[in-house]
Amino acid sequence: MKKILVVAAVLAGSLMALPCQAQGGGGVQERVAALKNSMIASQQDLRTYQWVETTTVLLKGEQKSYKEESCYYGADGSLQKIPIASSPPPKKKFGLRGAIQESKMEEMTDTMKQATALVKSYLPPNPALLDQAVKTGNVTLDMLQPGQVVRLNFKNYKLPGDVLSITVNIQTNRLLAVGVTTYLGDPSKPVSMASQMGTLMDGATYTARTELDVPSLQIEVDVVNTGYRKMM
Repeated sequence: MKKILVVAAVLAGSLMALPCQAQGGGGVQERVAALKNSMIASQQDLRTYQWVETTTVLLKGEQKSYKEESCYYGADGSLQKIPIASSPPPKKKFGLRGAIQESKMEEMTDTMKQATALVKSYLPPNPALLDQAVKTGNVTLDMLQPGQVVRLNFKNYKLPGDVLSITVNIQTNRLLAVGVTTYLGDPSKPVSMASQMGTLMDGATYTARTELDVPSLQIEVDVVNTGYRKMM
């Protein structure tokens, strides 16, 4: 979550460099500045909260594992996670079938680690890569709701053919969603991530839900953050 929140602060500087036509006219720089301030304030506010993170892994649409963890930021600013509950490990098979099962599990685990690491490499965005996308004309703007919600797409951001997207409410200057479309090694192994943001009672923005999809292995990971409450 901390990484997602940093997106807005880093992205703001590059958005201000976009041509006025792409930004939608005057006043955009003020909106971006307000968004940046809002995200910084939210990041500070979230350090006073404790919440529950639930992670579910699905294979071919069937739930394979889940875990719940209590999350909070420590005094040193690092994210702390305390296990609450988790699904039991799969029953181990013996002989040849057991060896095959173990091999498949290792392959799936390795791929998931690679996919997770790849997606994390996009967050927070690299200012130099954002600037490069702007300079090469690889930034497009989608008006999702006229005068209210826009989505900025940075194409060929890290790899040829990938896309880093951010959705913003330009009325409130709040980050609504972040998305990544990329691949492992080559385009035949696509990886995608979609994060939806939420707003707490005090106005702080947080990552409500993140979905990671690895179609080549039919693996999906769903992470949901709930139960936010102020720490005593």
